[in-house]
Amino acid sequence: MGMNQTPASERVHISFFGKRNAGKSSIINAVTGQNLAIVSDVKGTTTDPVYKTMELLPLGPVMVIDTPGIDDEGALGALRVKKSYQVLNKTDIAVLVVDGTIGKTQVEENLITRFKAKGISYLIVYNKLDLMPEEKKGSLTSQHNEPVSPEEPSIWVSASDDTNIHELKEKISSLKPEDTHKFPIVADLIDPLDLVILVVPIDKAAPKGRLILPQQQTIRDILEKGALSLVLRDTELKDALAHFRAKGVTPRLVITDSQAFARVSKDTPGDIPLTSFSILFARYKGDLESSVRGAAALDSLKDGDKILIAEGCTHHRQCDDIGTYKIPNWIREYTDQNPVFEFVSGTEFPDDLTPYKMVVHCGGCMLNEREMKYRIACCADQGVPVTNYGILIAQVTGILKRSLEPFPEILKFLF
Repeated sequence: MGMNQTPASERVHISFFGKRNAGKSSIINAVTGQNLAIVSDVKGTTTDPVYKTMELLPLGPVMVIDTPGIDDEGALGALRVKKSYQVLNKTDIAVLVVDGTIGKTQVEENLITRFKAKGISYLIVYNKLDLMPEEKKGSLTSQHNEPVSPEEPSIWVSASDDTNIHELKEKISSLKPEDTHKFPIVADLIDPLDLVILVVPIDKAAPKGRLILPQQQTIRDILEKGALSLVLRDTELKDALAHFRAKGVTPRLVITDSQAFARVSKDTPGDIPLTSFSILFARYKGDLESSVRGAAALDSLKDGDKILIAEGCTHHRQCDDIGTYKIPNWIREYTDQNPVFEFVSGTEFPDDLTPYKMVVHCGGCMLNEREMKYRIACCADQGVPVTNYGILIAQVTGILKRSLEPFPEILKFLF
């Protein structure tokens, strides 16, 4: 991914919901001006959520999501409906498409209840205005296209002839959520012209020819602050720090890939603050405090306890993969116990977490903030401790306190 492209996790997620044949896909194509979604008279054409990143004016960079019909039937249909409900966990703006010739049913009312429960801004779109009797069209909307019921956020449109599609786009844009990030990635920890060293190991697990997303986003945050970033491998860190020391320059902060924590901590003098990309992202889009508290569960693990290891992406796993290989081994060595590990990735995340003694989550760079916080909230609601990769690695390597020193307000939560 080029550094001038907005990551999917940073885009406004607009999800289109509704019953089969309500016209979700047709509405998406009309709104975007592209044939993004397959349109058919056959019920259930959309069988899985379809994701498309694009620019949608006047909103800007968005992720458009087309979901399967919420009224699908049968065993396979139930799985499709479940996939649609999972999309709610990452939705910033929900567009509920209703067949205007039928009107709302209990199915749509149930969805609206879910929108409200999750605090999701939503808009009801009554489609197929072109099929309504002429004598009724005038009474459906006012001159300014306001809904008949002022308390209902809604609009009448026709995907087939583009009636009110421009107005629909304006209404969707008006629902754009405010930036909810409590903290930036790193900008509040540094000042302009500070030197920040980013340690990026280059081994067989590193993607060829590019930096991974958290590294790119951290560099961009440093750049916007007006500070200086130096990217190097863990093998060059010790000599680089000695070089700067000899010139009277002390870096403001060292940020490392968590997997290199042990070596980087050893090579970084104690007066230079140290943390990891994963810990920064726990603060940026998750909950650093709960992740630090969650790491305490390591000290009470027993043989046979179940641990869920969750990742937000679905990358190709190698023989020494961090999630399925390294972290389980680090936990076994640290606890001297033999827990049972289960793994999920991508959009999968269990509704029932009670079988697990703890959850260990990746930094969530591929998840938007809403979904990351949803997962953390699920753990909290069910009383299951949750931590993330960087915090766990810092704990098992004995440097958790040091890695949290840039965040003094969190140190009091150390166990």
